[in-house]
Amino acid sequence: MSSNNDPVTIPMIERNPSDLPGMDTSDPDTLTGVAVLSFHNISYRETVQSGFPFRKKTRIIERLSNINGIMKPGLNAIMGPQDGSRSWLLDVLAARKDPRGLSGDIWINGKPRPANFKCTSGYVPQNDVVMSTVTVRDNIEFSAALRLPMTVTRDERKRRIDEILELLDLDKVANIKPRSKALRKRTSIAMELVTEHPILFLDDPTTGLDFRTTTDVILILRRMSMRGWTIIFSVNQPQYTIFRFFDSLTLVASGKVMYHGPAQKTLEYFTSADYQYDSHNNPEYFFLDIINGGFSAILDTEEDGHEADKYTELSMRRHQVTEKLANMYAQSSLYRETRTELDPLLGEQRAGRSSALEEITCVTPFWHQLGWIICRSFKHLKDFRQDTTTQAIIRVIVAVLVGTAFHFLRNDCTEVQSRAILFLLVTGFECITSLTTWELFMINWNCFLHEHTSGYYRVPPYFLGKLLAELVPRRLLPSIIFTVIVFSIAGVKTDVNGFFAMIFTVMMLVCSASSLSLSLGAVMNAAFVQTQLITIYFMFMLVTKFSPRLLC
Repeated sequence: MSSNNDPVTIPMIERNPSDLPGMDTSDPDTLTGVAVLSFHNISYRETVQSGFPFRKKTRIIERLSNINGIMKPGLNAIMGPQDGSRSWLLDVLAARKDPRGLSGDIWINGKPRPANFKCTSGYVPQNDVVMSTVTVRDNIEFSAALRLPMTVTRDERKRRIDEILELLDLDKVANIKPRSKALRKRTSIAMELVTEHPILFLDDPTTGLDFRTTTDVILILRRMSMRGWTIIFSVNQPQYTIFRFFDSLTLVASGKVMYHGPAQKTLEYFTSADYQYDSHNNPEYFFLDIINGGFSAILDTEEDGHEADKYTELSMRRHQVTEKLANMYAQSSLYRETRTELDPLLGEQRAGRSSALEEITCVTPFWHQLGWIICRSFKHLKDFRQDTTTQAIIRVIVAVLVGTAFHFLRNDCTEVQSRAILFLLVTGFECITSLTTWELFMINWNCFLHEHTSGYYRVPPYFLGKLLAELVPRRLLPSIIFTVIVFSIAGVKTDVNGFFAMIFTVMMLVCSASSLSLSLGAVMNAAFVQTQLITIYFMFMLVTKFSPRLLC
């Protein structure tokens, strides 16, 4: 964390984007240099289903309605009450919502937003999705290795990482695992900045941070915007010391724009409309109080004594205020100025408007992605040494106990039933230990969604890499060792062919049991339901397989 709140103390590295290796400015799907994001008549309707299965009711909720605006290089803040409008607007602009509900036009530098915009812009979610089991540098290296073109040399990549670490004051904690909220937030920003995409979206980057850390984050973003980045972020009730750094402010409520223009002119805009501003009040609180209908609305409803109708009346009051402010902005000079800038762009692009669906593109090949995923997975396993060691000790103890219970099995027909029981125990143990295989992907599910959507990697290399790096050492090898110990102590005699046949059988058993758990984990998130279904299936399989032999 920076020890000084003065933005001048944050180091800067000036660079011409056209000089960056691997950045082809002639590629229409690659964003370089200064980027201006503009949007015209944006509306978004979400389809929501509710009710029981096979009898679900579908309804459409309008999240955004007829929104226009321009986001230029600088700090572009989106504020609003706790109704979700600001996050919806941010995610729609960042192409993080289903495009089927979107209507309107979104342009980058006067051209339609490319289909792979999610992969050519940065996005920092509110809930940081960095890997807390690897170091800060490892997280940034992973992002740089998979999101920078292969033409960027290893030395250039390392230089970029060192610059970002210095810029975000992370160089002293580069080899520390990001456990704290503040460190995770700065690491998330660093992972996006290392790609040097000209547009960066942040969903409530100050949520959960103390004032000092919040100031550090905003100052970092301010310095990035001064280098030509277009920073677009949602924020909730910032302090005035932070608000004064904003270049542009967009106030949204109930899916409509209340204000869009220079942040420093917001107070003048509302006071000119006869809204009384108390000099002891923070400006940003003053704006939100206006949008929410003011505290007088709450006091008036309480004085009437109708407690049951209080919230209904307050909701109606807020709806009336929202409509009034939206109409006031639509008739303001700020809106006319925005339309003056947008209308020429709309006329130029109306004929050649792109209708391509959103797509995910990667700049690295399959084997490069697979190698880095395996490398990170092995580093991830190092954080679970104690758990892995404990599981190994338990397996060895169980294997010794089971093998000792069936010690000195004779190789004749009288021991068929004992052998069947031994096989039953081994099979049951392997099936039970495979119940939690679904955790292999579900634990880092949010991280996978963010990285895959941002163009880190495709699904096949991620799936294969996780299997090779985690399923094999944590599931397959322990199962083979367990079986070898059991059969060795039990005295099961077999030749070389029989031994490898046994190993192959155990491998197929573990893979089959794990694949069932993974399949159920892919279609449902309820761990309890998965465990119950898998347990019932395994019990049915074991009973139908071994009961005839045990009854003989």
